[in-house]
Amino acid sequence: MLFICYARCTTCQRARTFLDARGADYVFRDIRADNPTEAELRTWHAASGLPLKRFFNTSGLQYKALELSKKLPSMTEDEQFALLATDGMLVKRPILAGGDFVLVGFKEVEWAERL
Repeated sequence: MLFICYARCTTCQRARTFLDARGADYVFRDIRADNPTEAELRTWHAASGLPLKRFFNTSGLQYKALELSKKLPSMTEDEQFALLATDGMLVKRPILAGGDFVLVGFKEVEWAERL
């Protein structure tokens, strides 16, 4: 599994502790140092079954500074994917990507079902 997070994020820290406590085998990736590519985001989006808006970190400073709550509704999916790929801090985290699933954000019950 691939575990994508921002190390200073408390939710990401809780998710990592959760994975470690269960002995999960994962590869750690810092979203700030190694931003997801547009191709990765497209693949994860398709596998997640979630609306693309769920991939945006709506509580982040960058999201608010760019006033994306106003802009996203008029943007195409291609524009949204391109924007997400420009800055890892725009992406909702943590992300857990396994062979046949992608989880966005940490919800213990959902994650427990996949381990």
